[in-house]
Amino acid sequence: MTSVKTIGRLSSNAWKSTTIFASRLRSHSLNQLRVASSAAVASESETVAAQQNYKIIQDTDNFDEIQAARPDFNHSAAIEVTKSPNPNWNYGDGAPNSLAQKHHEIDPYAQDRPMINNYRLLVSGIVPRPVGFLSTVNSKGEKNLSPFSYFQVIDHDPPMFIVGFSSRPGRVKDTYRNLKETGECVINTVSENMIEAVNATSIDAPYDVSEWDVSGLHEAPSSTVKPARVAESVFNIEGKVIDIKEFTDHQKPGMSLAATVLIKATRFWVKDGTSDADFSHIDLEKLRPIGQLGGMSYGRILSTFEHPRKRWSEEVSKSDTLSRLDARKCGDS
Repeated sequence: MTSVKTIGRLSSNAWKSTTIFASRLRSHSLNQLRVASSAAVASESETVAAQQNYKIIQDTDNFDEIQAARPDFNHSAAIEVTKSPNPNWNYGDGAPNSLAQKHHEIDPYAQDRPMINNYRLLVSGIVPRPVGFLSTVNSKGEKNLSPFSYFQVIDHDPPMFIVGFSSRPGRVKDTYRNLKETGECVINTVSENMIEAVNATSIDAPYDVSEWDVSGLHEAPSSTVKPARVAESVFNIEGKVIDIKEFTDHQKPGMSLAATVLIKATRFWVKDGTSDADFSHIDLEKLRPIGQLGGMSYGRILSTFEHPRKRWSEEVSKSDTLSRLDARKCGDS
């Protein structure tokens, strides 16, 4: 039998640092959010050293040659709906053929573990991830447009979203600084036909160059926030910052602070003809979303299946497994 390899254990301090919102969330004023940062200004030598060890962006010298040999993208491919993977599954069956290998334990904070290994492990193992495409402005009205890998909707009542900002060489990202200054943004969905333009906004453009101009995407007016919406997006969410958490205990010389930002939606926009009559469901064929995978890979949806959630009261009489569990529960009580 294969043994379990241990590569260290999570320290108590590291565990505490990963608990983002252990206490009840408090609503902060913009002045409080601006004061929240305690980041020290890195020296030029520290920033240069940090940049040399920062290997997030992959080298792609021969990518054009590789891509030229691949099949063309099929824009007309329909999304197929299939059966679920195991339509004959019964309660208690578990997951077929999933216990052949053992697991290795990894301490993400081990001194001999490079940061880049954590990055590659997470972005290849937590997939697919939606693209958080944020438009923001700073206190001077200067605009920014940028995609984010660490993004997710976390609630619907109220509609809440979270965006993660990784530590990076030098100063924090413009989007993060803008969110701290103005507390406003628009979250824009990304469809297949937009991916080249969206990816272009991630380029390290000079400070005074607008990502809107780099991408060629068009601005549409918002109603509750100052940043513009991306007109090409099927779905836009205007939002305001509710809370910010900065991880000061993990800051390293030459690197910016890592942080998470909690955003509450203030308005929805859905493109005409992409949803049902009461705007409660967006047509997947019209949205054509892109998911982020490991490395520089993206994925599209070409096949789906459905699996309804079940009610115990309706299922217990149909299953011997559930009946035994139900009897045990009644006996324990």
